[in-house]
Amino acid sequence: MGTGRLLIVNADDFGQTAGVNRGVIEAHEHGIVTSASLMVRWPAAAEAASFARARPALGLGLHVDLGEWARRGEDWVAVYEVVPLDEATAVAAEVERQLGEFRRLTGSDPTHLDSHQHVHRGEPVRSVLVRLARGLGVPLRGFTPAVAYRGDFYGQTHRGEPCPDAITAEALLRLLVDLPAGITELGCHPGYGGGPGSMYDAERAEEVRALCDLRVRAALAEAGIELAPFRDAGGGWWE
Repeated sequence: MGTGRLLIVNADDFGQTAGVNRGVIEAHEHGIVTSASLMVRWPAAAEAASFARARPALGLGLHVDLGEWARRGEDWVAVYEVVPLDEATAVAAEVERQLGEFRRLTGSDPTHLDSHQHVHRGEPVRSVLVRLARGLGVPLRGFTPAVAYRGDFYGQTHRGEPCPDAITAEALLRLLVDLPAGITELGCHPGYGGGPGSMYDAERAEEVRALCDLRVRAALAEAGIELAPFRDAGGGWWE
């Protein structure tokens, strides 16, 4: 890769609903999405995995799903919780169960690991996923030094307030100008509607439009930025 710039555009929440699947597939086939993270607990996961098996150009990782929280007034409240995030044994068992389901659905190991709503940024989830990522030899979002993560293509603030200007094609074009040399992962959430109780619904369709905007792909080519999934981006992630 030399001193060039390589961009992995990863769609989270693949498999959560049929509408999310449709958006991710559209953003892959007609846009710049090169990779997705599969939520194995949801009914639409089998459909997502089937698509990925038939489209090897789309990399597929595991989106560890331990719960979801939504802003209600001044508070964050649980939409659902799979296991208590502070119970290491329960977290480790659930992560192993989801990895097993990923393997059953796809017939392979994930190309990368991350988590729904970034719960792996805190302990004990962080240690569980670092250990798993090292064992699999795959990158973990935010903890693999060779990959810079960009999460600013997102239509809400950290308080859950609308931020529509962040998910336009123009926002993507501005983001590309600042990409450093090396490997960058750009997180995104394309789709048509979210899961039950989700606070991120209308924004997903706006992301699809931006990711499929022809100006974005043209800008990538002009800047010499290469698109790739994780498996084509390198290796030896934890060496």
